[in-house]
Amino acid sequence: MPRKTPQEKKRLSYAKDRRGSCGFSFKPARSWVPARKRQPNRANRRRANQDLRAATGRRDAEAAYAAEERLMSRRPKSWAKLPEMPLGKSVERILEHRAGRDEGDVADRERLDRVRRRLRGPRWAPADRDVPFPY
Repeated sequence: MPRKTPQEKKRLSYAKDRRGSCGFSFKPARSWVPARKRQPNRANRRRANQDLRAATGRRDAEAAYAAEERLMSRRPKSWAKLPEMPLGKSVERILEHRAGRDEGDVADRERLDRVRRRLRGPRWAPADRDVPFPY
């Protein structure tokens, strides 16, 4: 595999690295993400246990059928973590806010333009391609 240039590494970093979009720290997320994943499973087990408890006692086909019907009629709860914002979009949003706040600051506008160019990727000239254009 050919070596990547620093510009390619930066562009890939902006595309692949993720940052929290709602301002929380990533350290506590290590504990609350698994907790949020456990919560719906616990609720589903509890609800199933309550529905099936109604069918305990004497063997009655009607009660068993009603309990199973109640159990299958409810949609199980679920939770999935939403993907975080790509680093490039996060940096772009911060720079847009900063450039909008300081109208006269040219340096922030230039940085914002550089970040946007990195996010777009390289511009290829027809001479750079292996296959020539048909025109």
